[in-house]
Amino acid sequence: FKVHTFTGPGTFCISAGAGSLARLDYVVVAGGGGGGKQIAGGGGAGGYRESHCATVSGPYTASPLASTTPLGPFGISTIPVTVGGGGVGGTTPGGTGSSGVNSSFSTITSAGGGGGEGDGVGVAGGSAGGNGLRNESANTGGNTPPVSPPQGNNGGLAVNNPGGAGGGGGGATAVGGNAISPGSGPGCNAGNGGAGATSSITGSPVARGGGGGGGGRASAGAASTPAGTGGTGGGGAGSQPSAAATAGTANTGGGGGGTGYEPGCATCGAAGGSGIVIIRYRFQ
Repeated sequence: FKVHTFTGPGTFCISAGAGSLARLDYVVVAGGGGGGKQIAGGGGAGGYRESHCATVSGPYTASPLASTTPLGPFGISTIPVTVGGGGVGGTTPGGTGSSGVNSSFSTITSAGGGGGEGDGVGVAGGSAGGNGLRNESANTGGNTPPVSPPQGNNGGLAVNNPGGAGGGGGGATAVGGNAISPGSGPGCNAGNGGAGATSSITGSPVARGGGGGGGGRASAGAASTPAGTGGTGGGGAGSQPSAAATAGTANTGGGGGGTGYEPGCATCGAAGGSGIVIIRYRFQ
């Protein structure tokens, strides 16, 4: 078997007859969304799409999201590969992170993760960004546009009292965590990013597509309360007040962390991680 990994845009060339190259399995992950700013949601993970057919690419452990239908058949051809970048974090108080950029290979397109919200419901995308600034409204923007198996999940809800905290961004295999009130501290806990998906398509198990953690906040006169952790698979952690959130890991499609409340709101939401495209096939 051969494995080709694209961490940036390129072209996959089939230069021999269709024979052993007739069908291909893949992992296609889009760029993660950026985290929001100021009591904000974490960015949603980039859309995660995978196929695994043992007769095409061998007996390895794929993620639970893997389709059993490979791509092909292909003849001699050149196939463009697009790898999406991560979204930028929110830059103004209550600001929303920008969405990640789509990744694509052949007929498969994974949608960029939605940005974490600083003042409303998280942005829809492959996985949706988390809600921000006390917004407890339903978050239903994951797996947008819809595909089957689903490419991601909804973001988590923010919490209103005491003081507010952001929801976690959705991940490839799990919904972003809701903020909790009261939390373990004097205020509330921000939501954790949703978990990503793990595949051994490259020969070793690697998790990708984790959501970003939500930003925390202290209640009046109290110490900082916990921010959300990043989801397994490259999601960045949210921040407590006056601290910097963590960016999504490059080439995982992880969402960026959202920031907490702080006087003057100097720190911005964290950027999402770039995506990746992996192709595997039997050659002899």
